[in-house]
Amino acid sequence: MLVKWEGIVIRSVDYGESSKVVTLFTREHGKVGIMARGAKKPKSRLGAVSQLFTHGYYLCKAGPGSGMPDLSQGEIVESFRDLRQNLAATAYAAYIAELLDRLTDEREANPFLFHMLLLLFRYLDEGRDAEILCRIFETKMLRVAGIAPHLSGCANCGAEREPYAISVSQGGLLCPACLPQDPYAIAVSPSVWKLLRLFQVFDLERLGEIEVNPSTRSQLKHVLRSFLDQHLDLRLKSRAFLDQIENIGL
Repeated sequence: MLVKWEGIVIRSVDYGESSKVVTLFTREHGKVGIMARGAKKPKSRLGAVSQLFTHGYYLCKAGPGSGMPDLSQGEIVESFRDLRQNLAATAYAAYIAELLDRLTDEREANPFLFHMLLLLFRYLDEGRDAEILCRIFETKMLRVAGIAPHLSGCANCGAEREPYAISVSQGGLLCPACLPQDPYAIAVSPSVWKLLRLFQVFDLERLGEIEVNPSTRSQLKHVLRSFLDQHLDLRLKSRAFLDQIENIGL
């Protein structure tokens, strides 16, 4: 049986001497794995469409059982060439793809995530602020993982009383009265928690220019990574390289 999916390549692993196992995040079925036989051969018609980050339509032959479908042919919609040629953009895209891969299950349709991933890659290809795009994505993926911080008042008592700190263990903002509940709460400027609250509900299609100073950027990264590390401990391979890129300011 032939099936046609619209998808984005989020992982590509060599298989044998000439083939690849490709993971797509599809509009129709979420994350699916397919076999691209012969894709590593120089003249393979499957080579380009199976490259990481490619957005396209994939015609696959699915067997009667639960085995991996074979990729028969593909049509590239967007190759994101400028993204690929920019080292920093590539690092962010790889991190975004791996985080999405690790936080989603096979064959769980999520058109919202597909659309968000597509927009992120388009913005990275256009040269938008990759660091802020990544922070927006991390914020939204915390919600996907069920660990979104509580940012509409104190997570402990519910009071709306500033100045707030952010507690990873308590799951969000802490007011001054509740601050003793977590001696490791992260002191942040008001702009940090307000941006995080905005990122949680922000529609990426409305993205304009976001001016964020270096101190706020650093605090945003620290807070989001602290939530990811304490609650999920994913150990992403792409993260070390991304951190190097951010540290040298590329």
